[in-house]
Amino acid sequence: MGYHTAFPDAEIVGVDVAPQPDYPFTFVQADARTHNLKGYDLIHASPPCQSYSSMSNRHGSLQPELVYEIRERMPNGVPSVIENVVGASEHMDTTLMLCGTMFDLPTRRHRLFECSFLVWQPQCGAHTRDLIPVYGKPDGRRLYTRSDGSQLRAWRSVEQGQRALGISWTEDWHQIREAIPPSYTQYIGSQL
Repeated sequence: MGYHTAFPDAEIVGVDVAPQPDYPFTFVQADARTHNLKGYDLIHASPPCQSYSSMSNRHGSLQPELVYEIRERMPNGVPSVIENVVGASEHMDTTLMLCGTMFDLPTRRHRLFECSFLVWQPQCGAHTRDLIPVYGKPDGRRLYTRSDGSQLRAWRSVEQGQRALGISWTEDWHQIREAIPPSYTQYIGSQL
């Protein structure tokens, strides 16, 4: 949605191995590791983050680490972006880190971006206690107890997750928890 806002007249094409019935633009069900990347004006790839995520690594992840493989597939001369979680930092040539607070969203949601073009790094906003972590199920479970006794709790509902990330096109909590806020890609698109 963010690239659509940045480039309203461009055709947006999404590629994923899994069906994405709520995807609001042209969708191709395919493996990004083999999909033909010719003919695109910008390529944004978000390899699975589970193998890099500290949440998944506590319990083990069966997802492959694909950042290197995806980077090798990027065509020369075409602007490209690779996005992933902070845990992927040693695998990425990070040029940008974005946070929800930079866009007045009530969540941190730090994400790294490796961009083949110059993007200015904005400053993080305040990381207050009322920010909403959108991870796992929307069940309001306690994530941890702070030293002062207060608790950080996960998102409580789909609606809360939608508001926290600025997402309106899906009510599927699986898709919401995997998404990055559209304001991130709108910002990157505006820099391009």
